[in-house]
Amino acid sequence: MSGPGGAGGADPAGGADPFGRPGDPNPFSLERLDHVQLAMPVGAEAEAVDYFVGVLGMTQVPKPPALSVRGGCWFVAAGVTLHLGVEDPFRPARKAHPAIVVVGIDALAARLGAAGHEVRWSDELPEVRRFHTDDPWGNRLEFVAG
Repeated sequence: MSGPGGAGGADPAGGADPFGRPGDPNPFSLERLDHVQLAMPVGAEAEAVDYFVGVLGMTQVPKPPALSVRGGCWFVAAGVTLHLGVEDPFRPARKAHPAIVVVGIDALAARLGAAGHEVRWSDELPEVRRFHTDDPWGNRLEFVAG
């Protein structure tokens, strides 16, 4: 069978690149996500703080001065780092989305509902307890029980 490189390759367990590329098949190691970035509309920073801090309980962190001139804001919570960047014109991400693991998923769903945000539970993967919601501008977010 031939891989994307077209030449085929040896068994990956044998150390050769399965896509037929010369050299070390793994000269790097992907470790973890540093952050996820979502788009937001121009001038919506206060609304972002209301939602990501006030509803989701994240902490706002300052953007570096060289980047803060662009607008937007950054938030953190435990192992989650979320950057919101201004896009003009803005279009929400309705399909692409981050999936965030949460302990206390029912409490989060209740908080979102009380704040007026729709919670859409999903049973498509029976072994995964999860729901989708949207940020204030329509970007899709997924929360998975941890």
